[in-house]
Amino acid sequence: MLKEFKDFIMTGNVIDFAVAVIMAGALGAVINGFVSKIAMPLIGLVTGGVSFSDKFWTPGDEVYKTVEAAKEAGVAAVEYGAWIDTIISLIVVGFVMFLIVKAYNKTKKPAEEAAPAGPTQEELLADIRDLLKK
Repeated sequence: MLKEFKDFIMTGNVIDFAVAVIMAGALGAVINGFVSKIAMPLIGLVTGGVSFSDKFWTPGDEVYKTVEAAKEAGVAAVEYGAWIDTIISLIVVGFVMFLIVKAYNKTKKPAEEAAPAGPTQEELLADIRDLLKK
């Protein structure tokens, strides 16, 4: 039983899957860095210097300068700016994954067309019989 388990673990598909999971984690970190360090500052520049990561809403009339200040005061803070960052990160991840899958599909060979089906054995025997009758 241990041999079968070892053979299952060492198959190419399992190793490929493990590599894909590790690469996806690394790609996610790279994309999150891109979104937070490059894309969001550029979006903030376009929107007049607004930093979305600092945007939040608290219920009530009290105004807090930061999310941390609101949390220290025990007030629930809705961090919609962080949510916008996450949505943009999702869009970038989706776009990158689309490009990767598109490039991968271009590298695959098109499926070969099946050879045209010839006559069956019975049809050949029937043709031979008919030729012998003549």
